[in-house]
Amino acid sequence: LVQQKEIYSENNIYTKPYKNDRENLVVGYQGVPGSFGNEAMLKYFKNIKEAKSYEKFEDVFKAVEDGEIEYGILPVENSSTGGIGTVEDLLKEYNLYIVGEECIRISQNLVGIKGATVDDIKEVYSHPQGFEQSKEFLSNYSNLKLIPFHNTAISAKYISELNDKSKAAIASLRAAKIYDLDIIQKEINDKDDNHTKFIIVGRKLESSKDCNKITVVFSLDDKSGTLYNLLRHFAENNINMIKIESRPSKNEPWQYLLYVDFEGNVENEDVKKAIRLIEENSEYFKLLGSYKKVNKL
Repeated sequence: LVQQKEIYSENNIYTKPYKNDRENLVVGYQGVPGSFGNEAMLKYFKNIKEAKSYEKFEDVFKAVEDGEIEYGILPVENSSTGGIGTVEDLLKEYNLYIVGEECIRISQNLVGIKGATVDDIKEVYSHPQGFEQSKEFLSNYSNLKLIPFHNTAISAKYISELNDKSKAAIASLRAAKIYDLDIIQKEINDKDDNHTKFIIVGRKLESSKDCNKITVVFSLDDKSGTLYNLLRHFAENNINMIKIESRPSKNEPWQYLLYVDFEGNVENEDVKKAIRLIEENSEYFKLLGSYKKVNKL
């Protein structure tokens, strides 16, 4: 594994404060109009010159890296089903940085063409997260065939185009409206308090005094006490960890990477010290982002 370049290099951090209300931004998201990514984008950015949609999460990363768009917005965690591993893995693989985050309430709904009822349906299309967040409702209809799609809104669009009463989708109310579908069953998600957190990624690590959250990823050696010896640097420097999640390393079997969100600013001396100590004692380390955490809903 290759070590990242010095994270505090003056060329690596913008001194100009990051603002999501800059004008004429070109932004990308995964899905189609009516997707939750599209909704989160409209909530977060104030002035968008052009919004571009992409089929896959990785397509958004590639578009940012290639300069086709300035920023991309992607889901990273759901309050019911946890982290979205594909996006977390892509954060490590691409040389991009988290510059902001947004959170929206997720309402999953069973939608179909005009006049369709639950009794008519034989197949349901949705993103795997849509199925996962609606397990309890779907358990009552074991006869339904569940077909994964790239996105909930794409599923709704597909159902609209098929115009077949036997096929339905799990999607948002906004997607149902955009694609002229009926709401067969409203709010089928297992938990009422169902939210998804999105991250905004860009090509540069952007920092300002308002940034109060940091995300890092580092490797864990298969040795006794490794986890404790790395995480103690947070406690010893009075840093509050918000989230810890492990992901399998794709380079070595049974090796893991630890993704950690914690409170702080990269210019704070205690934060600098903790990050450098972890970096020095990890075979692999990457600072994934410094940004302002979203306010609670």
